[in-house]
Amino acid sequence: MKYLKTLIVLFFTILIWSLINPKEYFTWFLEVFPALIGIIVLFFTFKKFRFTNFVYTLIFIHCCILIIGGHYTYAEVPLFDWIKEVFHQSRNNYDKVGHFAQGFVPAFIIREIFIRKNIINNKKWLSFIVVSVCMAISVTYEFIEWFVSVMVGGESADAFLGTQGYIWDTQSDILFATIGAIIGLAVLGKFHNVQINLFLQK
Repeated sequence: MKYLKTLIVLFFTILIWSLINPKEYFTWFLEVFPALIGIIVLFFTFKKFRFTNFVYTLIFIHCCILIIGGHYTYAEVPLFDWIKEVFHQSRNNYDKVGHFAQGFVPAFIIREIFIRKNIINNKKWLSFIVVSVCMAISVTYEFIEWFVSVMVGGESADAFLGTQGYIWDTQSDILFATIGAIIGLAVLGKFHNVQINLFLQK
């Protein structure tokens, strides 16, 4: 519990920082909203289903990515502006980090639920179904971005979409989320199994 309390304190510290003079408050809200919803859901479901600290750590990192993107907007994160200049890239690619995490982190959330609730008994199908769900989440988020942008319009919509003139931005976002899920499961799947087993032994 002490570790989780530390994550909560760090989360709200970063959230408060992001509220101080962001690029635009409405864009900040749109970008940070998923993190806020996620925290609320985790709070109300904590007693019914507590995740491993490993998954909570990944969720915290994902929230940080969202909050930083909300503060600067995804197209103007300073570090990735520097990377853009140094490596002669055509755009600020911080949004690709966000979409990679959009696949990487949910993969372990879904995987842990599936394993601990015995939803998928055939382990050979587990990774395939988890990746498929992550792809569906990514596609749904793109639908939401599209809907919100059409409803809002103007500079806020452009900042929220963050396409930066790249016509294949939506497709590449989904691809990066898919790659994130696949790499996450391939690299940390066994480690996640260990964390689940240790958690269940407590």
